Amino acid sequence: MDNIELNKAKRFKGEFSPPPDKSISHRAVIFSSLSKGKSLIKNFLRAEDTMSTLNAFRALGVDISEVSPPTHPSPSRGEGKGGGESFELRTPSSELIINGKGLYGLKEPFDVINCGNSGTTMRLLSGVLSGNPFFSVLTGDESLRKRPMARVINPLAQMGAEIIARDENRYPPIAIKGRKLNGIKYTMPVASAQVKSALLLAGLYADGETEIREPVKSRDHTERMLPAFGAEITVDGLRITIKGGTELNAVDIHVPGDFSSAAFFLAAALLIRDSDITINDVGINPTRTGLISALKEMGADIEITNRRSVYVEPVADIHCRGGAELKAITIEKEQIPALIDEFPVLCVTATQAAGITTIRGAEELRVKESDRIKTMASDLRKMGAEIEEFEDGLSIRGKTTLKGAPIESYGDHRIAMAMAIAALIADGTTTINGISSVNISFPRFFEILKKLTS
Repeated sequence: MDNIELNKAKRFKGEFSPPPDKSISHRAVIFSSLSKGKSLIKNFLRAEDTMSTLNAFRALGVDISEVSPPTHPSPSRGEGKGGGESFELRTPSSELIINGKGLYGLKEPFDVINCGNSGTTMRLLSGVLSGNPFFSVLTGDESLRKRPMARVINPLAQMGAEIIARDENRYPPIAIKGRKLNGIKYTMPVASAQVKSALLLAGLYADGETEIREPVKSRDHTERMLPAFGAEITVDGLRITIKGGTELNAVDIHVPGDFSSAAFFLAAALLIRDSDITINDVGINPTRTGLISALKEMGADIEITNRRSVYVEPVADIHCRGGAELKAITIEKEQIPALIDEFPVLCVTATQAAGITTIRGAEELRVKESDRIKTMASDLRKMGAEIEEFEDGLSIRGKTTLKGAPIESYGDHRIAMAMAIAALIADGTTTINGISSVNISFPRFFEILKKLTS
């Protein structure tokens, strides 16, 4: 069955590590595949989205060996820092050995490349394939085929790429005939790490330099990682420049824990009385952790400890206690890129904050796996929340007593997980339909949730 019934949680305590970072796992496979030599990737996220990227590069002729851990690691029992049981119930991860082909060593795929539900796979691959001298076609599932691709196709065409897509070059499938590219100067109309990364990858194949200007800083994993592989890239505020024609060299990578996955448990810890959670080994890249700033402004008790660097990313442990009285806040457009994936669970949190929380400038969320503005408004209203919907966001009145209800995930993993957190604070039983979507980013999410609440 593709649904689950959840009831109000009586406890929420423990210590655990989140899944490996999805964004970094994608990029680790891509950059290693385009490098010369052998790369070892430790703690690669083995989820549906990242496997789409891995399988795509296998289809392009890259030799990738995968070593998986046991499917069900044994729990390690004992008292954790959060005052509860410490355990190892990890999302499946792998060590990968990738024998890179270099920038020009990929081969023409025999078949259409299926990107599944992964917008990251499709957009970043578009940049790579535009500079390779062969024909390829990218498609995906029903949801991905509805997501806008003109935002990456248009600037790639300015670089000289030959790309054709459905509905006047707006939607997948995408057909690409690779050719020699030229560097451009491009100002992005909307902050998007996926589009930025696609253009930087295309820039590796371009004559001269490619310069990209962002309206607001988006997640910067690509800019952090590519120099470690030998790319000539400079970052000056919102301007990123990459020099074409420089070969990449293999390096080893350790993927940190995914903050966007940890975010659901941070919110749950805030909302469930007497909770006490420690989340270890979490990436705290400042372009990703806007939710922490928002929650602290609401009055959250969050402590970040054991700060350190893993590979090129900042990592820490996060300790969160419940019971704080939360207050409403206002989220503006410039804050959205740093909490783009956390919008659904922020909406859930806002239902328990006194006053009216307003989130604006988030129109980008209408073209994610679902229309997240519309779906969060619909699902939370079913549970009794007072919400006003705008074209670019929501206002949510709190504090509201939520009530269990039948809920739809709309095939969106982050909606399913956010509404699971809402169910833990709602009176009565909540049934969430379409929970298999969680496998896109966080297999075993519900197992960890059960462990922390039992």
